[in-house]
Amino acid sequence: MTLIIAGDRSNSGKTTVTLAILSYLRQQGLAVQSFKVGPDYIDPMFHSKITGRPCRNLDPILTSPDYMQRCFAHHSAGVDYNLIEGVMGLFDGIGNHEAPPHVPVISGCPAIASTAYIARLLKIPVLLVIDCCSLSGSVAAIAQGYQQLDPQLEIAGVVFNRVGSERHLELLTQAIVPLGLPVLGTLFRNPDLILPDRHLGLVPVDELPELPQFFERLAQQVQDWDWEQLLPLLQSSGRVAPPLWEISPTPESVPIAIACDRAFNFYYADNLDLLQAAGAELIPWSPLAESLPLQAQGVYLGGGFPEMFAMELAANKAARDDLNNAIAQGLPVYAECGGLMYLCEAITTFEGETWPMVGVLPATVRMGRRLTLGYRRAIAEHSSLIVQDAECFWGHEFHRSQLSQLAPQPLWTSCGLAHQAQPYPEGWSYKNVQAAYLHLHWGDRPDVATRLVSRAREWGKF
Repeated sequence: MTLIIAGDRSNSGKTTVTLAILSYLRQQGLAVQSFKVGPDYIDPMFHSKITGRPCRNLDPILTSPDYMQRCFAHHSAGVDYNLIEGVMGLFDGIGNHEAPPHVPVISGCPAIASTAYIARLLKIPVLLVIDCCSLSGSVAAIAQGYQQLDPQLEIAGVVFNRVGSERHLELLTQAIVPLGLPVLGTLFRNPDLILPDRHLGLVPVDELPELPQFFERLAQQVQDWDWEQLLPLLQSSGRVAPPLWEISPTPESVPIAIACDRAFNFYYADNLDLLQAAGAELIPWSPLAESLPLQAQGVYLGGGFPEMFAMELAANKAARDDLNNAIAQGLPVYAECGGLMYLCEAITTFEGETWPMVGVLPATVRMGRRLTLGYRRAIAEHSSLIVQDAECFWGHEFHRSQLSQLAPQPLWTSCGLAHQAQPYPEGWSYKNVQAAYLHLHWGDRPDVATRLVSRAREWGKF
């Protein structure tokens, strides 16, 4: 059995509740595997910091419902407990009328890619987190509505969050007695339990040195929860799952540098696993502080926050020059979002300061207030590093920057899921470089990883 943590709304506090449960379980010395619904990169970093295991994203649009089920079965085996953090409010997601062809609609569930959709697909119960600030008796109407909207969804209990006092808790508890929903935990209002955030969500873990103390405080807050009911709901089935992929690795390992520091840290764990399964030796590399590893036969530049560290990236001229020269010689480079920004000529920050970057792509980047967000269907306009002409990919965009110009021959035509969404050109293909704003999860496309490793191996022969 596994619980999925869902909120009554987007900022109900489900991340805090998830981290609190994970912290408590790890404090007991238990092995825990966590999952995150949706395309988010940052929340999984916090999970992994606690559990010591890569958090796995469960997203039927970026991958497929079948892959998501296999991923869950594979990684939930062999541990003591499992926990899934949901996304937004319980029923928030993509409307059924906008469902892509590869994502089937579930009868009675109003939105695909929602927490409720994942719970129905995996057949697991929900722990509903309700933000009780400014609520008392009305909490019953909220809880009952979530109980009844989809009768096939099992709500195992509730957690009251942001409770003001013991008297407030008493009123809330009395209100839901007629519903038969157990209150499995309570978090009182506490400014010490708030994580800092910025323009794309929480500040990532590498920038928060006091996280261990924060996790300790969270664990202390949940000591008195109803663990007698919670633990059986969280317990792993213990089954042994078959391998996720059948991939023949290269005869010799292929060194691929992975940009990994405070500026670049947006990676799906499955992508890195796939590279290793295909024969890659992953070499952590910091564009902030290090030169490009000499042995690298390929580079993976993930997303992140290069705009927050633009001055430091600019100061490491050796790394920028190394990468520029290596690309000129044909080094295969795959870049997403923040990685794309780093490959451009310059980044202009929110403060209006402009800093030089690698300069491979003839465009500049400017940060702004406009948020580009959503799932995308991308059709390749021509073959590139890891895509073939006319191939279709499902990805996700999430950024507040704009490029000064498009590529002369854009990588693909991208389109959102809304019926009125207009297709638009996106992405760059230059020499052996593929760079785009679109984030891809390769879980259901292992051929993407094998292509990158293959290109890196070929380049290494010269």
